[in-house]
Amino acid sequence: MAKGEGAESGSAAGLLPTGVLQAGERPAQVMMKEPKKKQQLSICNKLCYAVGGAPYQVTGCALGFFLQIYLLDVAQVDPFSASIILFVGRAWDAFTDPLVGFCISKSSWTRLGRLMPWIVFSTPLAIIAYFLIWFVPDFPQGQALWYLLFYCLFETLVTCFHVPYSALTMFISTEQSERDSATAYRMTVEVLGTVLGTAIQGQIVGQADTPCLQVPNGSEVASEGANRTHSSTSLRGTQNAYLLAAGVIASIYVICAVILVLGVREQREPYETQQAEPMSFFRGLRLVMSHGPYIKLIAGFLFTSLAFMLVEGNFALFCTYTLGFRNEFQNLLLAIMLSATFTIPVWQWFLTRFGKKMAVYIGISSAVPFLILVALKESNLIVTYVVAVAAGISVAAAFLLPWSMLPDVIDDFHLKQPHSHGTEPIFFSFYVFFTKFASGVSLGISTLSLDFAGYQTRGCSQPARVRFTLKMLVTMAPIVLILLGLLLFKLYPIDEEKRRQNKKALQALREEASSSGCSDTDSTELASIL
Repeated sequence: MAKGEGAESGSAAGLLPTGVLQAGERPAQVMMKEPKKKQQLSICNKLCYAVGGAPYQVTGCALGFFLQIYLLDVAQVDPFSASIILFVGRAWDAFTDPLVGFCISKSSWTRLGRLMPWIVFSTPLAIIAYFLIWFVPDFPQGQALWYLLFYCLFETLVTCFHVPYSALTMFISTEQSERDSATAYRMTVEVLGTVLGTAIQGQIVGQADTPCLQVPNGSEVASEGANRTHSSTSLRGTQNAYLLAAGVIASIYVICAVILVLGVREQREPYETQQAEPMSFFRGLRLVMSHGPYIKLIAGFLFTSLAFMLVEGNFALFCTYTLGFRNEFQNLLLAIMLSATFTIPVWQWFLTRFGKKMAVYIGISSAVPFLILVALKESNLIVTYVVAVAAGISVAAAFLLPWSMLPDVIDDFHLKQPHSHGTEPIFFSFYVFFTKFASGVSLGISTLSLDFAGYQTRGCSQPARVRFTLKMLVTMAPIVLILLGLLLFKLYPIDEEKRRQNKKALQALREEASSSGCSDTDSTELASIL
């Protein structure tokens, strides 16, 4: 203790009546606060936080891989209407992200925090809407409207869960290393969520025998009606299988939300509490969109995410009709997701050892040779499984890296705009907005392409043009998008050296804010006692 500090403490204590001090309490304890320790998250905290990412991935995986084939072959929606449902649903989902981000930025802090109430109140409504997406109504004329309504409603409600959950990354700890570690836990659980979504939806639905119809020619027209009648019972069994899978996934959604709410405590930044007035949403939006590293990051991931979403949205149809593996596609999906799950920790180690930009280049580009192999080689089940496992390695990198790099961009923004707080939901919501809008465009265009190529609803086989279109959508188009995304990443300015500099500067800012906050609190307490 310095001489000046001891003198000040002694003087202050001398002004106090003797009854104010507790027995055995030293005068210096009235004024001195223990220095803040580094915020360490326990493994339990990280696991509870990570589990909160599973609902979005479980439901998103089921919808991404199976909704298109469900609408076309089970609900028997025509391809044009299905393309409208998929495009409008994803575009609406994209629009709701900044809208929810705006509402969150205007939310007040409660006992649960500012973000947790959104997660709590959206969950029960979301699971109802999700279940109704997989229900086939009895009125054929209004089916397209039914699916569009409940698809948009569910995407709105799951956005009310996922945007605050994504922004929660910045509020579980002020330590960059702890946030990175928690993000790795989260990505591992999210990939496990995709495995669950794939396994539950794929294996339950795969047990049902989805009937198909031969494309009628002149000799088969007379038997077409009998064929449809014969398959109606089997079709009803398939519809019930989709409902069963939806019920299981909805239960997982609720359990994970409860664990998240009970196991994670939302924290405020020390310097945020000193801000007199919250920043307006539109001013925050202008600042966010003028932040160069953010624009370059979302531009790069926009193309790479779009590539993987094209594969996701068309993979079931590609396996069924182009490769001819009608009864194997759910197992191929499971192989991809299991491979991704086991390699998430490897990529976490890689990015801490070699840097995040290097992990982007190596991880995402590793899918390109295998996509070329699928495009050039004839259908072979063993080769397809090998490609699926290899693709899972690249999927793991695509899962982990965006959410690991976004906090770095936000830290950089806080250093350049130290008085601009409450912008975290804007960063996360607009990243998701651009990604979802692009995926909506890709799904709409891909389904329309199948319509123009002559897709036959519930056909046991498809014309050659449809098979070729599916091959292009799953192989060549993603390759081009991945290469464009990697070129854009060359412009991203935050490397490992920049991250270390930002970490030191932010730590100094937090310590200064904490010291200032302690001084103000001590003065207030002393005045009250006097």
